[in-house]
Amino acid sequence: MPAHAPVPDVSAGSALTTGSAVTTGSGASAPARPGGGDPLGRERAHLAASRSALRAMREDVQSLDIKDVTANWVNAAVLQAQIEQRIEALADLAHTPLFFGRLDYLPTTQEGRRPAPEAHERTLYIGRRHVHDAQGDPMVIDWRAPVSQPFYRASRKDPQDVGLRRRFGYTGGDLTAYEDEHLTDPSEAEQTSKLLQAEIERPRVGPMRDIVATIQPEQDEIVRSGLSGTVCVQGGPGTGKTAVGLHRVAYLLYAHRERLARTGTLVIGPNRSFLHYIEQVLPALGELEVKQSTVDDLVAQVDVRGEDCAAAAVVKGDARMAEVLRRAVRAHVTMPTEPVVVVRGSRRWRVPAYELEEIVRELLDRDIRYGAGREALPQRIAHTVLVRMEQAGEAPDDRVQDSVARNTAVKAAVKAIWPPVDPAKLVLRLLSDAEFLAAHADGILTSEEQSTILFGKPPRSAKSAKWSLADAVLIDEAADLVQRTQSLGHVVLDEAQDLSPMQYRAVGRRCSTGSATVLGDLAQGTTPWATGSWAEALSHLGKPDAAVEELTAGFRVPREVIAYASRLLPHMSPGLAAVSSVRETPGSLSVRAVREVADLDADVVAACTQALEKEGSIGLIAADSRVPALAAALTGAGLPHLSPGEETTAESRLTLVPASLAKGLEYDHVVLEEPATIVASEPDLRTGLRRLYVALTRAVSGLTVLHAKALPPELG
Repeated sequence: MPAHAPVPDVSAGSALTTGSAVTTGSGASAPARPGGGDPLGRERAHLAASRSALRAMREDVQSLDIKDVTANWVNAAVLQAQIEQRIEALADLAHTPLFFGRLDYLPTTQEGRRPAPEAHERTLYIGRRHVHDAQGDPMVIDWRAPVSQPFYRASRKDPQDVGLRRRFGYTGGDLTAYEDEHLTDPSEAEQTSKLLQAEIERPRVGPMRDIVATIQPEQDEIVRSGLSGTVCVQGGPGTGKTAVGLHRVAYLLYAHRERLARTGTLVIGPNRSFLHYIEQVLPALGELEVKQSTVDDLVAQVDVRGEDCAAAAVVKGDARMAEVLRRAVRAHVTMPTEPVVVVRGSRRWRVPAYELEEIVRELLDRDIRYGAGREALPQRIAHTVLVRMEQAGEAPDDRVQDSVARNTAVKAAVKAIWPPVDPAKLVLRLLSDAEFLAAHADGILTSEEQSTILFGKPPRSAKSAKWSLADAVLIDEAADLVQRTQSLGHVVLDEAQDLSPMQYRAVGRRCSTGSATVLGDLAQGTTPWATGSWAEALSHLGKPDAAVEELTAGFRVPREVIAYASRLLPHMSPGLAAVSSVRETPGSLSVRAVREVADLDADVVAACTQALEKEGSIGLIAADSRVPALAAALTGAGLPHLSPGEETTAESRLTLVPASLAKGLEYDHVVLEEPATIVASEPDLRTGLRRLYVALTRAVSGLTVLHAKALPPELG
């Protein structure tokens, strides 16, 4: 039996369809067009044939003999690795359906008149990967192919030559249902898709699922947007923004595979637990090479063993620190006061100090990386010496210039003028030496801000320093000032609203010559440095011209729950549109007052026990300070429970979640304890309300709120 587990805050599916025929189980169904007889049986037969064809495709690759194909062992190893990757990509995953939809196209008539709805010219099956038969004819079309786009975009107003769109439902890997929509039949009434509703409400089992079968038109536009442009997606809880970002990666790898194979792709999440939950989405779509990371892992050049207070973290994360670091790095350059004398044989070649200064100032004016300038300086000095040689009648070549650049006198001059800089030691000096910091933060940071970020007790060395996460970002910035950070082809940045300006800069360096997909919700920003606007964030990222798209249709959180949580929006994020959920689930919200504070633990245990009688995962969310007491109460009641990130099992489906770690997770049923305490645990009211908003929107099927204190007045 598969384990039940919370998965990230993403929509399990997102579409509204109309159904004229739904068949389930053994195949009994209402009449469906086109054809008659046993449509479900025919679809099952096509599924079986497609699986057989996929196995044949895999066997063809496995049978390849490359023994005498390549010229050397290096090429052979590379080719073998590519073959093994192809074999893995062609694996038939038992619980991942090969196709999820079908398009029946209308024939084209010479008269231009619409044919009868029953007439169909060709049929295409849309799935997660391409499958062809022995003759090379397609049996399943990859969802990313241009010909598959009408499955997501066609409508009654614009059918795009599609007469029938069929959606399939699966139980495990077995095809058990289908649902038809006749786009050109005016007599067919529009209805909500029952298959979609069932998919969304299916209990949270295992890691995050893809939404490839239920992508909505507005989501599809984002998914298929071009590689050259950066896209920022603002989306409230349950709008599917994370899934949209992952599916965009899969689409870009399909459309620009050769380019991205060279430059690379990266998915950045808020924490490793989140990345663990989403790690199966891209492999299920046939993409195996996309790397994942957190921002903290990206900048991990030192061991992080310390923690900043909120005030220090805010200053260190401020974009102004970039200029402080730039000044500090460039301050290592010293103008020459002595000439350089190069001895070659019996000749001495002299470069006076004023010429050296001209070279140094020219390099500084070009504003190139510090390391690049240090590498260019000896070559520029050597070039000046070569000019002297040519003027004296000699004919030196490039080998002579390289030799002069390695001359002892030149190397000594470079070390004195443009010494090497260690990024960690530079940041250590800035945060330890008040005079050094004041010299380079003058006019940028106030004296109070400078005092805030200084070490209380200066460390003896960079290795012994108790670096914080914000310090690691500063070191990464300094490292980029010395040597350019390698850029990737595309980066997906999720939960971006919680990044500091300096963290945005760290991510932006990783896609300076590529593009990005930025995902987040301003209403869920809970850090002291949370993003105020996407325009500001994108500017720090280095992508000020990025398109900002907003997703407002929710599919995961029930309408009653999201409406209750949205009461907080005017008080924490005024002007931000509330999510409009398509799911109306009566009874999904319960708010109960407990008479005595002493009874709260017992009522929470009772609510969890009641939730465990239902199917699916249960999350008990409370203020961080309440977690030890609740853990003891659950243990005393004999209720096993887990911590966030641990895999749930059939025997242990309850997770005790500190409110600070709830972001990005979702559970079938949520028990939320004492909203007022969650709000009061944060340093200010707005951050507290945002933390509560996140906690309230983790439920997929039902939310129970228990409180002994008065509810925050912002809840109404």
